[in-house]
Amino acid sequence: MTKQQKITLSASRDIPFNKLTLSQSNVRHVKAGVSIEELAEDIARRTLLSSITARPVLDESGAETGMYTIPAGERRLRALELLVKQKRMNKTALVPCIVRTDGLAEEDSLAENVQRAPLHPLDQFRAFPTMRERALSLFDSQSRH
Repeated sequence: MTKQQKITLSASRDIPFNKLTLSQSNVRHVKAGVSIEELAEDIARRTLLSSITARPVLDESGAETGMYTIPAGERRLRALELLVKQKRMNKTALVPCIVRTDGLAEEDSLAENVQRAPLHPLDQFRAFPTMRERALSLFDSQSRH
């Protein structure tokens, strides 16, 4: 039996929003689902729940320039961009990113979009009453103070 090599996860880093740019390597071209406006509102209310995948931009000599392209997380980046335009977020706000240097950017984009499993409708249906009950009990406890 051969010994398996241990994996090393990609580094995470907080990168200023104004150092992030969209990548041409994003494989998603058909826009579907929650609108950018709705996503921006959710981020404003709840903050960013998932890190964005970033790749360092390199100069001609292969050195990092301090800028990053986003091959996976375009919708989240566009929602953050909208919040900056609305002056609800600072353009230098730090954005949690997973920084990748190995493999292909297109592979990152494809994996993030394909590996995601949507919530089963029954699980979604069951979650709503629980959230409502918890929100009501939170409201009730706050109104007593």
